[in-house]
This record gives sequence, structure tokens and C-alpha cells, in this order.
Amino acid sequence: MKTLSFAGLLAGMVLCVGASISQAQELKVTGDEHGMHANHQGHIHEGPASPVSVMGDHLHDEGEWMLSYRFMRMEMEGNRNGTSDLGPQDISGVVANRFSGMAGQPATLRIVPTEMTMDMHMIGAMYAPTDWVTLMVMGNYLDMEMDHITFAGGNPALEIGRFTTESNGIGDTKLATLFGLYEAGNHQVVGKIGGSLPTGSIDETGTILNPMGANVRIRLPYAMQLGTGTYDIEPGLTYTGHQGDWGWGAQYNGRIHLGENGEDYTRGDKHAVNAWLAYLWGGGFSSSARVAAETEDSIDGIDPQIIGPVQTADPDNYGGERVEIGLGINFSPGDGALRGHEFGAEILVPVYQDLNGPQLERDYSFTMGYRFAF
Repeated sequence: MKTLSFAGLLAGMVLCVGASISQAQELKVTGDEHGMHANHQGHIHEGPASPVSVMGDHLHDEGEWMLSYRFMRMEMEGNRNGTSDLGPQDISGVVANRFSGMAGQPATLRIVPTEMTMDMHMIGAMYAPTDWVTLMVMGNYLDMEMDHITFAGGNPALEIGRFTTESNGIGDTKLATLFGLYEAGNHQVVGKIGGSLPTGSIDETGTILNPMGANVRIRLPYAMQLGTGTYDIEPGLTYTGHQGDWGWGAQYNGRIHLGENGEDYTRGDKHAVNAWLAYLWGGGFSSSARVAAETEDSIDGIDPQIIGPVQTADPDNYGGERVEIGLGINFSPGDGALRGHEFGAEILVPVYQDLNGPQLERDYSFTMGYRFAF
């Protein structure tokens, strides 16, 4: 009951912020030095579309809805500590085990992750009660797999087997209010006040092969959990512009976790910035190039049920810094039977990773999506 009460409070705060901003904008219509409403001609219908992976970048016209579906696949393979690549033998028998001294725990790591795949299905809805406020909600479903090598407890160079852990289910739910801060000519600035509700599980379990050669069921490490377990604040700010067939933009997004979850830890806060350039080729087709950078803190605290001679059980081995470049394509016909429909795809590849390792390093992420405004 307490969880539902807090969720309702957060949802109410988001809606109240939207209503307050709406009233403030209406009071500013007359004599606004930027001519925000005088220049308003429809928020999402001019210039090439933004990359499909970019969310919360635009407002909708009063009374307009938009429904969306996105699929994202992320693949990670190989390990890294800082900016240095690591092989399995650079970890097993070399990296200290945080849990050394506890029953059955060797002094150094014996289980090494080699690859992880995450599929995320995102379903969202947006509604604009006014031209200058758009409300947004998004839910997601996660499906994750992680492959491992297990080395013998008495011989860190002896591989005794391999295994895969899996977890899937509903992730955390996001709510946000987008509001117009500035519009003049071909330029627009949109702010975001958002929050995340802890609807994703943080007690997923799986079967592993331990260094003694036994199959045991344990609580899976943090990377395989479906949510954060905390209520989070997600601020954002986006600038977009266009001229002729060219469009561009820049965006900041943050995720700040509030307090500890029920398992005595807090995921690291995250801050991300990105910038893109897009070109409209004609016939509704456009392409984009994007640069994205992010920084994420390590986990604060520890789940007392996540224990093992594996790097993913150590909360210090999370977070870091990453820079990626991406290429995307969009199809957004303005007329005909497909008016209001938009299709897009984008691939992102890291060019720099400095991880609080040892950690699996990201190979790529691919997103494809569909949006329908009406």
C-alpha cells in the first residue's frame, strides 16, 4: 500500500507540474518577447525527424496523441577494466574476490562473464493538453542473457564448464511532463521533468555452475535484475533546430536515484548528453548521425544476498564513461494513407569506454521503432 501511495504521489506531481506550466504559458501569451505562440506551427511536422533512439525531444499540438513502440537490442562481449581489454585468464585467479573469507569463497575470482545480450521492448504514449505541455508515460519489458566461464576453485587456470543465466519481465515505468521553454523561428527548447517508478524486479534468481562443480540457485547479480528498486528523478533538456532539409539537435538526460531500495543499495546516478545532425532526402526519408556520451556512478551499498566469486557481484564494478557514434534512418510521410505514421532505426557503436571494471564492454546497440500521432 505504501508503494502504491508513493507511486500515486509521484504521478500527481508530474501532472501538477504540467498543469502549472500550462497555466504559466497561457498567462505569457500576450506580449511574449520571443513570440512563442505567434510562431507556433506544429511541433513535430517540420524538418527531418530526430533519431528514433532520442525520446522526449518534441512537443505535440493541443489535443494530439502519440503512441509508440521501440525495440532495442544491446550486445556486450569481452571484458574491460578502465580502457584496457581483459581476457578470462586476466580475471580468474588475478582479480581479488570481494567476498574472500566467507564460506566457500576463494581469494580471487573464478567465474568470468563473457557475453551479455539485452532485448528491451518499450511501449509509450504521449498526450498534449495544451500546445506547450505534453505528458508522457512509458513501460518496458526486458529479456536478458549472460554467458559465463567457470574455473576450478583450486586451479584458476582450469576451465570446468560454461553456463548461461537468464532473466525477463517488466522493467521500471517512466512518467514525464515535457514543456516548451523557447520557440523562435526554426529553433525550439523543450524541458522535461520526469520520474521512474520501481516496477521492475530486483530479486531475480538463476542457476549457476560454481567453482566446486555444483549447480546452485542464487540471486542473480545486479546486471541481471530488471529494475532499480528506487524512485528516480529524470530531468532533461532538448534543443532542436532546422533549416531547409537539414535538422539538428542536442539533449541532456539524467537519472538520479532517491535513497536505497529494499535490498540496501542504490544504482549509480547517470548523466547523458548527445547531439545529432539529420538530412531530409525527400519522399519522407531522412538520415541522421549522432554522438552520445554518458557517465554513470558505481552502485552504492550492497545486496546481502548477491555473493559470489564473479565480478558482477561486486557493486564497485558498475558504471563508468562511454562515448558512442550512431547512424539512423527515418521514414515519416507527410501525406496519404501513412500520414501521422513514422518508422525509424538507429545503430550506436562505442568509440570510447572507460569502465569501473572489470566489466563486460558494450559492442553495439540497435533500436528500431514506430510512432503514430493522431
